[in-house]
Amino acid sequence: MGVALITPFNIDGSVDYAALDRLVDYQIENNTDFLCVLGTTAETPTLSADEQFKVRQAVIKRNAGRLPILLGCGGNCTQNIIEKLKNDSMVGVDAILSVVPYYNKPSQQGLYAHFKAIADATDMPVVLYNVPGRTGVNMLPETTLRLAEDCSNIIGIKEASGNIEQINEIISRRPSGFKVFSGDDAITLPLIKSGAEGVISVIGNGFPKEFSQLVHHAIAGEFDKAREIDDQLSPLYGLLFADGNPAGIKALMNLQGRVENVLRLPLVPASDATVEKMGLALGL
Repeated sequence: MGVALITPFNIDGSVDYAALDRLVDYQIENNTDFLCVLGTTAETPTLSADEQFKVRQAVIKRNAGRLPILLGCGGNCTQNIIEKLKNDSMVGVDAILSVVPYYNKPSQQGLYAHFKAIADATDMPVVLYNVPGRTGVNMLPETTLRLAEDCSNIIGIKEASGNIEQINEIISRRPSGFKVFSGDDAITLPLIKSGAEGVISVIGNGFPKEFSQLVHHAIAGEFDKAREIDDQLSPLYGLLFADGNPAGIKALMNLQGRVENVLRLPLVPASDATVEKMGLALGL
């Protein structure tokens, strides 16, 4: 179980680095397997380049090599990503997560050429990230599998299409060693049953021990134990995304007393109604 780390903010909107340190420790102490830094859940588009660098370095320093780090490194300008990979120090980073380009809506051939150029520009392992609900384009299994076959350092995909049939096709046809991670907490259990390796999780920010147990029970084939935890957490899955991500997980973690409930525009906090339902689900 990897966790897509949030970026905590102070009341004034600045990055709360003390809270970030605590969150890294919380993940490490509660059986998270790896950290995903500067992904969607981190509100990365609202962070300045300087803040992105400082957040990355803060996590690397606090982590101190204890867990692998998957760094978000994507965008809709291929050349900018290539230059970043060639010019930025990647010390302390174990692999990169690169999202399907958004807004400019490339064809499947454009997606292939984009990711192949990224893979060719670095020796680092690359994990693809397909999230059509955010990018406006769905990377089809044929494109994912072609990249998996042609690029030795493309080692896996975070699949957040929500299309179980599509994801199962990738699982069934992938080359040896290519890993599939669920990008949706709610369908993690059925995907692991089908052969996925795990998840890059949102709810894991707030419940790392429980969701890690779910994932590891499922990987071990202990599906009854995994289902018991899944049933306990399932009331939260929808609430976390009712007002968008990371509004839901920040509201949950605020209820837990871990972070301020602060987001950066254009994102706003979850509604009072959602927070009330979340509190009831948490027994508060």
